[in-house]
Amino acid sequence: MTRVAGDRATGAEQRALDDGGGAHVMSWVIAIMLFLTLLSGAAGLATARAAGALDRQMAGRLTVQVVDGEPQRRDAAAARVLAALRALPDVARAVPVPQADLARMLQPWLGNDAEAAGLPVPALIDVDLNSDDGAAIRRVAAAVRRASPAARADAHATWLGPVGRLLDTAAWLAGAIILLMLSATAAVVMLAARAGLEAHRGTIEVIHMLGATDRQVARLFQRRIALDAGIGATLGSVVAAAAILLIARQVGALESDLLDGLRLGVGDVAALVVLPFGFVGLAVLAARLAVLRQMRRML
Repeated sequence: MTRVAGDRATGAEQRALDDGGGAHVMSWVIAIMLFLTLLSGAAGLATARAAGALDRQMAGRLTVQVVDGEPQRRDAAAARVLAALRALPDVARAVPVPQADLARMLQPWLGNDAEAAGLPVPALIDVDLNSDDGAAIRRVAAAVRRASPAARADAHATWLGPVGRLLDTAAWLAGAIILLMLSATAAVVMLAARAGLEAHRGTIEVIHMLGATDRQVARLFQRRIALDAGIGATLGSVVAAAAILLIARQVGALESDLLDGLRLGVGDVAALVVLPFGFVGLAVLAARLAVLRQMRRML
């Protein structure tokens, strides 16, 4: 009798769940949800990695400017400041920026020969501290001012801090979007499972009379949902992978120091690969819970 019930249940599965276009709609919903989730996940992971790289770049780094309209006084003041910096125990490294490099960076805005035009071009010194302690930064800034009134020390964290906070906010927002997409997917699957039960209440009652249990009926829906979710996850993953690779190639072509940190590591890629399997598992679990709960009300 149990075997007969199982055979009948298999036939009922085909009638109850193979609803033509309805099953394909679920696959498309899963594909779209997973596509958006993977894009959000990739963006969040890359942004978090960029924020971490920016924090490491900002930690304990200063730029000293020596501004003087007279090039000879400027160079003399820059030499005094450089000597004072290298004598400080808080300073791990102090390197002057060559004027040729500075002129090349300013060329798009100031032209080919800014000094000849009477424009004051500062002397810059890159400074790395032994720590990012605020007291150390203040001591170095005070030493710079003592060495030359025309010199000023700017901590990278002062003007890059807002960028780092923006990247952190974007990473957290991407995580929130992923949670919302997972919740929406679970809700859609539960609604679809309940609708299938309501639409085929009579078939399910017959299956029960043949000896099938609630768990056996739930497994029928689980297999159908797992198949639809698997098809949708495969489609969504392929399209998302193509989109992520395209965006990564375009970001790499920009050759920007700031955007260069927007890269995915091995662990990030592994997390994105696991995500589709988690999506399918979530869909199956949501379908099982919805079916068991609804059947307790129906029967």
